[in-house]
Amino acid sequence: MADNTPTGSAETGAEMDYAEHERTYSLFLTMTKYGSLTVVAVLIAMAFGFFTTAGFISSTILFLLIIALGTWLLR
Repeated sequence: MADNTPTGSAETGAEMDYAEHERTYSLFLTMTKYGSLTVVAVLIAMAFGFFTTAGFISSTILFLLIIALGTWLLR
């Protein structure tokens, strides 16, 4: 059977662009944060619209208010 254990150094290949890694990770965290806010706002607005007599317009206004407040809190 062939022996596939590495014999060279662990740092093979090109140099890593750590600044690009940091920017990509920061973008990922930002998208996750605001994506979670949007999902939570949609679920709250849907529950408000479906389980009360408020209706579509009121739940849309609630959704926009939650998004605005959440964006202000998360910045």
